[in-house]
Amino acid sequence: MTARKLFFLFLAAAVCVRPVSLARPAAAAADASAGPSLARRLLAMIDDLWRAESSHGIMTMRVVTRHYRRTLKLEEWSRGSEETLIRILAPARERGTATLKNGNVIYTWLPRTDRTIRLTGSMMAGSWMGSHFTNDDLVKEYRLSEDYDPEIVSETVRDGARVALLRLRPRPDAPVVWAGIDIEADLDRKIPLTARYYDEDGRLARTITFEDIKKLGGRLLPARLRVVPAEEPDEFTEVVYLSLEFGLRFPDSFFSVNRLRR
Repeated sequence: MTARKLFFLFLAAAVCVRPVSLARPAAAAADASAGPSLARRLLAMIDDLWRAESSHGIMTMRVVTRHYRRTLKLEEWSRGSEETLIRILAPARERGTATLKNGNVIYTWLPRTDRTIRLTGSMMAGSWMGSHFTNDDLVKEYRLSEDYDPEIVSETVRDGARVALLRLRPRPDAPVVWAGIDIEADLDRKIPLTARYYDEDGRLARTITFEDIKKLGGRLLPARLRVVPAEEPDEFTEVVYLSLEFGLRFPDSFFSVNRLRR
């Protein structure tokens, strides 16, 4: 999964539902500097935080559910938003297992059986590598600033940093799953800190935390991202970036089915 793709899997999901209105906190208020234009700029900067023509990274993904615990070490390569190659480095029993995204098509290679599988429509709803994401999530592209209208509803100082609460409401007829998203962001560094997602009934559905801010690929980015479903607060999927670089060149043959076996 690309660095940018993974970031937006945490930030949104594109399933069509009926948007509804959520009540605004009575105490929510922003100063004059936190007007609509600042809210839109801040959301656009968050959208573009991971945007790049290409990337290469190494990460760990830890999944905890009621039924199992799983930790993977992954290597990923990407070009644009259409091409992604992900390979499992560890554990040893799964080493070499690879996923290729080419446009809206996903292939998986299983080295233990030497099989290449093209995922069918019925398989797209299945879990991606045992995580809280689906295969269908992997092929979607998200840009919050195109589907939501943001508003800064409060601003506080936390540990010396200015933190804004950015409230997102879906635009009319936007094909989004969340009726509302609250994002806490560092105003000076333009980096998200937490995000809370609300369903069409106004109930909290999941919470995302963005931690361990550091330089990755020359950019200041969260190195640790964790998603926790509200109905299963003891479950989570956590990704930690070990290394990340942007702006690489790949031959056209790199993102091909043949490459899955290498």
